[in-house]
Amino acid sequence: MIIRSATAQDKVEWLVMWRGYYEFYKSDLSKTSQNTWERLMNPPGDGPFCLVCEDDDGALVGFATYLFHSHTWHPEPRCYLGDLFTNSNQRGKGIGRALIEAVYEKADEHGCLGVYWLTQDFNEAGRRLYDKVGELTAFIKYQR
Repeated sequence: MIIRSATAQDKVEWLVMWRGYYEFYKSDLSKTSQNTWERLMNPPGDGPFCLVCEDDDGALVGFATYLFHSHTWHPEPRCYLGDLFTNSNQRGKGIGRALIEAVYEKADEHGCLGVYWLTQDFNEAGRRLYDKVGELTAFIKYQR
């Protein structure tokens, strides 16, 4: 497998995965998909950025989006892993782990103090991976 930055040529395959991603989370992001893609292809200095995973045949099988931001507690920036998805028929092959580790590398290159992400409580398979590559925190999310 190859992990690389997404390019304009990846749009069709990415859109298929993006739909699978938002359907997994029981959401409809179809109205924002074009805008999201454009932002991923033309990110401002701190992102969002997108990595994709190619299988041995060159087909896209997963993606991760991330961005960098400043923080009030430390002078070093932080990295937020915004979206992580692996095609359902490719899960369990190390793709998610490889994408997370690639985001870790990007964060290290950017001088980030840490990488963090959120997931739904029902994402049991994802959480099994996250327990291996990260540390569960005590923070609780609120939103408006």
